[in-house]
Amino acid sequence: MNITKIREDFPILGRTVYGRPLVYLDNAATTQKPRCVVDAITEEYYSVNANVHRGVHFLSQQATELHEAARETVRRFINARSTNEIVFTRGTTESINLLASSFGEACMTEGDEIIVSTMEHHSNIVPWQLLRERRGIVIRVIPMSDDGRLLPDEYERLFNERTRLVCVAHVSNVLGTVNPVRQMIATAHAHGVPVLVDGAQSVPHMAVDVQALDADFYAFSGHKVYGPTGVGVLYGKEKWLDRLPPYQGGGEMIQHVSFERTTFNELPYKFEAGTPDYIGTHALATALDYVSALGMKDIEAYEHELTRYATERLQAIEGMRIFGTTPDKGSVISFLVGDIHHFDLGTLLDRLGIAVRTGHHCAQPLMERLGIEGTVRASFSFYNTREEVDALVAGIERVRKMF
Repeated sequence: MNITKIREDFPILGRTVYGRPLVYLDNAATTQKPRCVVDAITEEYYSVNANVHRGVHFLSQQATELHEAARETVRRFINARSTNEIVFTRGTTESINLLASSFGEACMTEGDEIIVSTMEHHSNIVPWQLLRERRGIVIRVIPMSDDGRLLPDEYERLFNERTRLVCVAHVSNVLGTVNPVRQMIATAHAHGVPVLVDGAQSVPHMAVDVQALDADFYAFSGHKVYGPTGVGVLYGKEKWLDRLPPYQGGGEMIQHVSFERTTFNELPYKFEAGTPDYIGTHALATALDYVSALGMKDIEAYEHELTRYATERLQAIEGMRIFGTTPDKGSVISFLVGDIHHFDLGTLLDRLGIAVRTGHHCAQPLMERLGIEGTVRASFSFYNTREEVDALVAGIERVRKMF
């Protein structure tokens, strides 16, 4: 991969912060956008903008074609069986809330159980807690080892006749752990239980094949895979989406409305109430085409090598503690240095032009399991370089000596 040429596609990477070159290492929170994605947004607003579906005029039909072509691009990108299985949402969080609402309504009663893991993002915890308040369900938690691995024997023991769903992150946004979701899905299916996979941190970094995984549901966000904010995807097997009631009511998701009765639209539109973000879906498709052209296997290999290099450099720093040390982890390194508070370290790195994330990373139960309040997190993309890793290490050393 020609990283120098790739970086030219991302104008923001050439800016300065506090008079220093920007070193952007907050990619797990959101990725920067290539020029082609921003151009796609501008071009559609300037030349194609019209509400999609049911419009008879030319612009509406053209916008509809772009919107539905984007659905096909997503289908192809994750290898779904049909575009009927691709529901556009506002992101991973809304995708999981949609499922919690619709699956909870159709498939769960008081005393039924779901299984989540210790390392879940709040977006894969709080919606289920809200369902617990409404429905009286039970949430069971998969424990993990000190190095950040979920414990398979403990996972197996959580299943019983009341288990209705497993919800697990493909990749931890804090630890970088790549969970063995294919095996976890097979275990769940052996008990007759479907599985939701939170793919927010996996889709940008590795090739995902939902059919090979045999995932029942899979969610991801556009803004973490070089697309725009406010658009995302819920994949669901057609047999499951057919069973579930709509998440919201209004336009687009209906077939016929009277004051006596409403019938719902076919899949996937049953779950897409109101005007969709048709500009965002086209831009998301542009982003997926961009990373597909680079090659997901090449992206994964480059980021894996960069993360390995960063880990080696960071481990040499006095007082360094890295959280999540499983082999072949994702491109995320969470750490603390000596007694320096994570917020202080992140703030001082920012003054050196280095953007990292600090805090609990929307994973407070995981922080409790680790016995800490928060970490500094550096997360990498294919546009990051060894020189930027070196700048991070030099910045940490400079801050460490101040303390």
